[in-house]
Amino acid sequence: MLSSNPCGSISLSSSVRDFVFRGLLFESESEIFRQAGIKVGADIGQTEEKLLLEALSPFGVQRRNDALEMARLYSVLHAFENEVRSLIRDTLDEKVSPEWWETDSVPNKVKSMAESRQKTAEKDSWLEGAKGDRLEFVDFGDLASIIIENWAHFKDTMPSQAWIRQRMTELEKARNFVAHNRMLLPSEFQRIYMYISDWNKVVGL
Repeated sequence: MLSSNPCGSISLSSSVRDFVFRGLLFESESEIFRQAGIKVGADIGQTEEKLLLEALSPFGVQRRNDALEMARLYSVLHAFENEVRSLIRDTLDEKVSPEWWETDSVPNKVKSMAESRQKTAEKDSWLEGAKGDRLEFVDFGDLASIIIENWAHFKDTMPSQAWIRQRMTELEKARNFVAHNRMLLPSEFQRIYMYISDWNKVVGL
C-alpha cells in the first residue's frame, strides 16, 4: 500500500479503508430501514410489475387475471417465434451462404410475399421497427416451409417433417388467437407450452 506523501495527500490505503467503511455503514443503515419495512434501492422487476398492475387496475379481477396469463403466453410465443427465425437464419448462413435468401432456399410464394410486405413497410409505414431482414416478413406458418425446403440442413435437428409441420401449424393457430386478444382454454395453454418445450429440447435450448 502507498503511504501519505509529504504534501499531505491521502494515501491509497486510507482511500480504500474509507470506501469500505462507508459501504459497510450504508449496508448497516440499509438493513435497519429494511427491518422497519422501508425499501432501499430500486427493484426493477417489482417496479415494472407495479406499473402493470396499476395499468390493469380499472378492470375487473377476472379480466386482469386473463390479461396477465395471456401476457405470459405472448412472451413465450414471442421468444419462440424469434428463436425459430434465428435458427433458420443461422443454419442457412452457415450451410448455404449469407446470401441464402437470393438462392432457391426459400419457396417462391413465400419469398414473393415477404418481399412485397417489406417494400410496403419501407414505403408506407410510420413504424420504425426492424425492416431490413426479409425473414422477419415471412408468416409464422411459412417458417416451416423454409425448414422443409432445406430439409438436408435441418434433418439432424428435427425428428421429421411431419413433426415440424404439425407443431408449427398448431402454434400458428394459437399465435393468431393471441394476436387478436382471444382467450384460450387452460388445456390449450398447456398444449402450447408443451409444444414449445418439445421444440426447445429438440434444438437444445
